[in-house]
Amino acid sequence: HEHIHKGMTSRDLTENVEQLQVFRALHVIRDKAIAALVTLAKRAAETRDIPLTARTHNVAAQPTTFGKRLAMFGEELLLGLGDLQNLIDTYPARGLKGAVGTRMDQISLFDGDSAKARELEQRILGYLGIPQAFDAVGQVYPRSLDLRTVSALCDVTSGPSSLCRTLRLMAGHELASEGFAKGQVGSSAMPHKMNSRSCERVNGFHLILKGHLTMASGLAGDQWNEGDVSCSVVRRVMLPDAFLAADGLFETFLTILHQMEVFDAVIEQELLRYLPFLLTTTVMMEAVKKGAGRETAHEAIKEHAVATVKDLRTGRVSQNDLFARLAADPRLGLSATDLADILATHRANTGDAPEQVDTFVARVSILATQNREAAAYQPGVIL
Repeated sequence: HEHIHKGMTSRDLTENVEQLQVFRALHVIRDKAIAALVTLAKRAAETRDIPLTARTHNVAAQPTTFGKRLAMFGEELLLGLGDLQNLIDTYPARGLKGAVGTRMDQISLFDGDSAKARELEQRILGYLGIPQAFDAVGQVYPRSLDLRTVSALCDVTSGPSSLCRTLRLMAGHELASEGFAKGQVGSSAMPHKMNSRSCERVNGFHLILKGHLTMASGLAGDQWNEGDVSCSVVRRVMLPDAFLAADGLFETFLTILHQMEVFDAVIEQELLRYLPFLLTTTVMMEAVKKGAGRETAHEAIKEHAVATVKDLRTGRVSQNDLFARLAADPRLGLSATDLADILATHRANTGDAPEQVDTFVARVSILATQNREAAAYQPGVIL
């Protein structure tokens, strides 16, 4: 013990050991992100052609497909994974630098041969498996690196968190569900309930990560001279717990993807309810082709759409009869047959959504081929 510490400050040991833990933990999260993408691509392919009411500002907007919605969040996860991989590829250890980062004591031990001191550091890096080291670093590595680390964890989990938030909203309308594990109790007071508790857990983990991100940002840019360890009390909480939160998030997310249910019949009912509204832009273009003025057509459609919405919400009508009202309005010049043709032609018009799913699946397929072990990972049992 007396000999191994020669020429070293305590930070030559602790900084590198902590960084090795971070570096290896980054690989664990990366592999689980890959597994999540593979499962997400599988579910997206399965639901590629299920028409769905897409929403902007959480309000019905245009048709999409369920698979496209999964691909949308999956693409965000792909982007986060790319940044996480870049962090792994460029992650620098502090290395062996001595008390203030000059290697003075180590060079003295090697009789003034700085090349030998550098060679020793390279051998240590090779043993640790970390790709590179800071060169002009002080006693501690810059804590902005911790900010990059926690930021990457927050980034790579954002897509899964948004998907779970959306799935919670869909569950409230019985369009989809995260599934119901055997023996799970939805509510102690309401036996019929199937709460989205796993999705809620994912959102909770992501909020924890954002809290740790705030802690990491507080340390970045706050080092004195060659470094101090006033950050220690924060880092010993922030770093391990950030990885635990990210790991728990992906374990839960993978379970959700495996158990998720899609309720086609309810999705169809919702689409039929909103479809006339979703096609009003197409109706306006067809009316213009028939000779109606654009502003006149817009005003007529808006008038009937608002009235239809009001009647549906107050129970005056039980089905969306917007197209019947439009057919009866001479300002548009469209017959019931014209409008029926629009509905039939565009009912399943989800634009480029199916092809977007295909593109996402193809990208993930390449990733899976390159990372077969990670792609095959299965989550453990969650509570």
